[in-house]
Amino acid sequence: MRKIVSLSLAFLVLLSTTVQAEDSTHVFNQITVKPDADNAGLKLLPGFGALKVADNLGHTRHLVVNAQGDIYTKIMGRVASEKGIIKLHDSKGDGKADVITSFGNYGGTGIAIKNGYLYASSDEEVFRYKLDDKGGVLDTKQPEKIITGLKKGNQHETKSIALDNDGNIYVNIGAYSNSCQIEDRTKGSLGKMPCPILDSAGGIWQFKTNVLNQSYAQGERYATGLRNVVGLDWNSELNELFVMQHGRDQLHDLFPDLYDERANAEKPAETMYAIKKGTNAGWPYVYYDPELNKKMVAPEYGGDAKKESTDPSFSNPTMAFPAHLAPNGLLFYTGNQFPEKYKNGAFIAFHGSWNRAPLPQAGYYVVFVPFEKGKPTGKWEVFADGFSGMEVVTGTRGAAHRPCGLAQGPDGSLYVSDDVKGTIYRIVYNKETK
Repeated sequence: MRKIVSLSLAFLVLLSTTVQAEDSTHVFNQITVKPDADNAGLKLLPGFGALKVADNLGHTRHLVVNAQGDIYTKIMGRVASEKGIIKLHDSKGDGKADVITSFGNYGGTGIAIKNGYLYASSDEEVFRYKLDDKGGVLDTKQPEKIITGLKKGNQHETKSIALDNDGNIYVNIGAYSNSCQIEDRTKGSLGKMPCPILDSAGGIWQFKTNVLNQSYAQGERYATGLRNVVGLDWNSELNELFVMQHGRDQLHDLFPDLYDERANAEKPAETMYAIKKGTNAGWPYVYYDPELNKKMVAPEYGGDAKKESTDPSFSNPTMAFPAHLAPNGLLFYTGNQFPEKYKNGAFIAFHGSWNRAPLPQAGYYVVFVPFEKGKPTGKWEVFADGFSGMEVVTGTRGAAHRPCGLAQGPDGSLYVSDDVKGTIYRIVYNKETK
């Protein structure tokens, strides 16, 4: 019979979580980490606990954890010299980072580890660093530049990355536009036809991981019609790329005769796509309506809020979520620490919105999507909440923390980054509550 212990009781007595850390080639000593007394300020499902690994690091975006349990996280925006990548090490085994170092003179979002290399992106380039047998960077001063010359506009400029198991790296190049209008974000302005941005942005490009100084000519446009993808991950079980698209903004602001303020707040959906070579998600010509569950013709291209797209070249999303939640992190869970239902399912970090007015802003949580037979069930649940620090967020900058990146530790812990105050959270499962 399952014994359910309430979160409040569990953390009052500070129950410890003991997990066996392992990967496919190593077995580590058992480590014991104790959730913070206040559960790191988070609201979690029963059986889970959380602790703050580090705080006040800066605008921490995506992060990755090596086989030894060290964390590398990327810092967004302008950075001080050698502060673009932060490494966090826990020398005491208590789950708290007490050795913090940094390197890299560029900001950005993307970071990954694969086959003995650390990969990191700026807003225009992607680099890789050789790792030693302890997961440390051999030479922080001389990374190899594998991709250069990527398009950077004045919005959606960060370059998120994911790697497959065949030596390829996938890079999001966000569209430097809301909806490819002749005059961007201008009331009544129609869309450019065809949208010229799509030749070098608004999609996913594929490159090789071991070739230096590649640019567009050496890469391949793997998928198009994606306004901006910050969260993406390679699903090794399915051998397929999945992405989370940020939907377009300002339907009412730009076309008030067609959309009221409620529609502006609740449309279009944030969408998950299973990406194959040649996928076209349809931006800017269509958007996905979460109420009608249909692809709709965008108003810039002749849509009237009722006209469904019948173009067969535009792919349907794998799953749709409420509007303007800003999905910034995607991770397929392959660990063994969490209960079996989480195996091969997807965690998504919703960064939180800015344009849901007059409704309250929304998001600011991590959700879980179970997968069955390689497809999402459609039944998602909030897994970790409380990042914002308030019940209702009304202002666009009101949230205390905004979840951004997700990473899985070698023991199966889930790590979450916050790009407001630079907090790194670690979420663990307390097996004693089973």
